[in-house]
Parts: sequence; C-alpha cells; structure tokens
Amino acid sequence: MFSYPTVKVSFIFLGIALLGLLAADIAITASSPWRDLGNFFLGVVTPNFFSTEGLLTALLRTVAFAFVGVALGSLAGFGLALIYRFLPVRIFCAFIRAIHELFWALIFLQFFGFHPLTGVLAIAIPYSGIFAKVYSEILDEADPEPRRLLPPGTGVISAFLYARIPDCWAQIRTYTAYRLECGMRSSAILGFVGLPTLGFYLESSFSQGLYSDAGAMLILFYVLIATIPLWVRPRLLPLYVLAAPFFLGDGLPIVWGNVKRFFTEDIVPSPIRDGEGLGGLMPWLGDLFATEALPGIWNTVVLTQIALVATGILALLTFPLISNHFGGPVRRTAGHVFLVIARSTPEYILAYILLQLWGPSMLPAVVALALHNGAIIGHLIGRQTNTIMLRSDAIEGFNRYTWELVPRIYRSFLAFLFYRWEIIMRETAILGILGIYTLGFYVDSAIQNIQFDRAMVLILITAMLNIGVDALGRFIRRKLALQTMPTC
Repeated sequence: MFSYPTVKVSFIFLGIALLGLLAADIAITASSPWRDLGNFFLGVVTPNFFSTEGLLTALLRTVAFAFVGVALGSLAGFGLALIYRFLPVRIFCAFIRAIHELFWALIFLQFFGFHPLTGVLAIAIPYSGIFAKVYSEILDEADPEPRRLLPPGTGVISAFLYARIPDCWAQIRTYTAYRLECGMRSSAILGFVGLPTLGFYLESSFSQGLYSDAGAMLILFYVLIATIPLWVRPRLLPLYVLAAPFFLGDGLPIVWGNVKRFFTEDIVPSPIRDGEGLGGLMPWLGDLFATEALPGIWNTVVLTQIALVATGILALLTFPLISNHFGGPVRRTAGHVFLVIARSTPEYILAYILLQLWGPSMLPAVVALALHNGAIIGHLIGRQTNTIMLRSDAIEGFNRYTWELVPRIYRSFLAFLFYRWEIIMRETAILGILGIYTLGFYVDSAIQNIQFDRAMVLILITAMLNIGVDALGRFIRRKLALQTMPTC
C-alpha cells in the first residue's frame, strides 16, 4: 500500500529527473529519423539470414563466450561467497562488479589484443563479484533447521554439503540460469569492441545500412534467448561448458611483455612516469577532473536519474500487458512477446540502433535504458499481480489499475527500481563509448589517444560512483522497509 515515505521519495526522484531534463541534451538530430526508423522496421520484417558469411560462427562464439565466462564467474563467485562476510572481500567484489564488462574488455584489449581470453575475462571478472554477492545472500537465508538435525560431531564441510546446499540449490540454480541469459547479452555486445561475437556483425550491417541483415541478427538473438529453457538442460550443461572453449576462436599469441609494460608503465600517471613526482601529479589530476571527470560524472548522473524515472513510468504502464486482471489471452500473449523482446535486447545494442536512426543525443540512451529495464520490472510486477486475488465485485478498468493493483504492488515496484538503480548507472557510463558524453566517452577517448593512465583513473571514478549509488539504493530500501533482494 502507499505510505507517506514512499510517496515522498517517489516525488523527490521525479523532481530530480525533471530538473535533469532541463540540463540534458534530449533531441532528435538526424535529418530523416522516421524514414530511417521505418527502413529499420522493414528490415526486421524482411530479414536476410543468408547474406553475412560467418554469422553462424558469430552466434556460436556468442554462446561460447557466455558459457565460459559465466562458468568461471560462478565458480569464483561461489568461492568468494563463502568468505563474503569479511569486509575486504565485500569491498573487492563491489569494485570488480562496479566496472562494466565493456570497460574490462577495453582494458584487456590493450595487452591481450583480440584474444579469446579478453572476452572470457571481461565477463568472468564482473560476474564473479555479482555471483559472490547473490550467492552469499542466498546462503545466509538458508533454513538453519536441517543443520540442527545432523548427528553430533558432523564436520563443517559435511554440514555445508548435506544441509545447507540442498536447501539453497534451487535458488542458486535459478539465479545462475538467469545470469547465463545476462551472459549472452554481455557476450553479444563484446562484438562492439572488435571481438567476433554477434555485436561485431550487427555494427557492420548498420554502418552499411543493411537493415535486413541487422534484422536477421536481432531475430536470431531473440530466438537464442527465448529458447534457452529448451536447450539449456541440467544434464547437458557439463557438455556445453566442456565444449565451449573449443568454439572461442583463435587469437594472436599473448605477448607477456605487453602485459608487464601495461601494469608497470602504461597505467602509471604520466607525471610519476616522467619523474616529476607528486609535485606534478596534483596539476595532472586537477586537469583530468576539470576537463573530463566532472563533466562525465555530471552527464552520467543526469542521464541515470532521467532513465531511472523513465524506467519506473514504463514499468507501471506495461505490467498490465501480462496481468491476468486485464484483457484476454491474446492481449496477454502479445504483451509477453513485447516484454520479452524489450528485456532481451541489451541496452547497448538498442542505444546503438537508436543513435544511428535519431542522431547523437541523450534521447536514444534514455529510451534504450527505460525500455530494457522497464520491461524487466514490468514483467516481474505483472507476474506478482497474478498472485493477487480480487473480489468478484471488484471495480473494472482504469479504476482497478489505480485503486486495486498499483497500491498493492507499489512497494515491490520501488524495491525492484532501486535494486536496478546501480545497474542503470553502469549501463549509462558505458553508453559513452557510443558518443554520449558520459564517463564512458572520456574513458574511450583516453584509450584511443593511448592515455591509459587517464583512462584507468576515469574507470576507477566510474566504479566508485557505481558503488556509491548501490549503497544509497540499499540505504533507501532499508529506510523504506522494502524487500532488499527481489527475486529475479
């Protein structure tokens, strides 16, 4: 139900987003955006599945990177979850998961090049931090009763394996499957930095105006995601994980001297590297903050807050599409299809498409972030409304929406929204690589100019910003007594 604190917080965030709109660059700058948008949709409905050589190979590599990265991330995350109660471990996990997969890929590209290890580590490292946090919460919430029933003298490891793990296994398996779907999206967008996954061919097709080719790739990706429950079977998982490394492709041999130089020279701040010492470091940092960090932080925060509120509005508008309390089965089926497509499309790919069609501004990023995250939250709260039983004489139509359902799901809605706040911030930062002036823009520019020291400082700032937003989101959820760990 509505309460004064939840309404107050909602209006505060709405007010911040409206103020952000005054400072944001929200515009359509393309000369013929609607014609281009029409051509794109025409390409989607007339896909060309046979024009691009290597498309099947790219699809297999997208799956392979996802399986290997998620498998390594889940194993490392499980190990970290066992010691997650220690503060240094929590800080470490928060740091590695706060850096987006594309940022990790850009870092590893500098010394591994287009080697499969670049893509695998770009997924595995942030995912291990995510897995550690979620697995630890699942383990902490395990029912203690089975442990009390074990015979006296049972060892710690035996108690863990026979009493704790069985109680948590269903949740661990469900969340890992969800992360595999996320890994597919992460693997696809690695193609935008040159790795041979689906995003590489999608970008090539768009840059040449081959919308039918791009439409075919998107359809294949949607089919891949939608059919995961059909082909990802528990009995087949070991086979997939063992086979996946053989489909990653080959890369040039790793030059370990480049790795050493990157960590001992390239990322060392230039004043220290040039022998100027701390006296030259402060002016260097001052210039970096004034010209790149502060503008990037400002644009990242503004875009995040606008996208967060837009996500909330879209979620509240879309959950009736799949709710049993509205419409018939045909309408709900269409609603499910729309939400599946919207939440299956990575924000980065959607923002890239809209930037090509509408021109460079914050608008494509806002729409992409809101569509993806709004569809996820709309799906979750829509399913939640299906568990609500209304009286036979309950009001119908819009009054049912406003007076019966929204008040009942609003607290869960806010919990989901604040839970995804940090995720939206991560995606906002990385969208700068597409030309939007968020922190990712300045990171990418520094890397293009071979200023790795500046890039690393900006990536650290991005991580700290994400950690701060995550902590603030947890604080708000705790103060409002919202559910702290919504089920994915």
